[in-house]
Amino acid sequence: MDRKYVLTALGYAIAGMLLGIVMAGTRDHNQLVTHAHMMLLGFVVSFIYALCHKLWLGNTTSTLATVQFYLHQIGTFCLAVGLYLLYGNYISIDTIDPFLATASIVVFIGLILMAVLFVKTPAEAQPDK
Repeated sequence: MDRKYVLTALGYAIAGMLLGIVMAGTRDHNQLVTHAHMMLLGFVVSFIYALCHKLWLGNTTSTLATVQFYLHQIGTFCLAVGLYLLYGNYISIDTIDPFLATASIVVFIGLILMAVLFVKTPAEAQPDK
């Protein structure tokens, strides 16, 4: 599971950095919020989740870990796309707001499931113990 997270984290880092470079090159920073979400939720949080799996969760591939992974990735991707559409003025806030709210809740549920994974993993089963 850690490898999946690192690969998606690097994918978001590449996409987020490209968006940042485009913003700098065009001097149009309307996508700043999109860029920040891609870098923080996509890259940083995914990378932190990879470390959690590698260092403390025994790199589990349980059903709960798989569901948590996909919820985080789907929610983050939907947020990035929705924010891109919103801040690119391709769609109105009234239209995209329910989509963004749902995606945010999905990411939040993914965070709760990561906490559940930690609670369910006995301390003696963790690699550093």
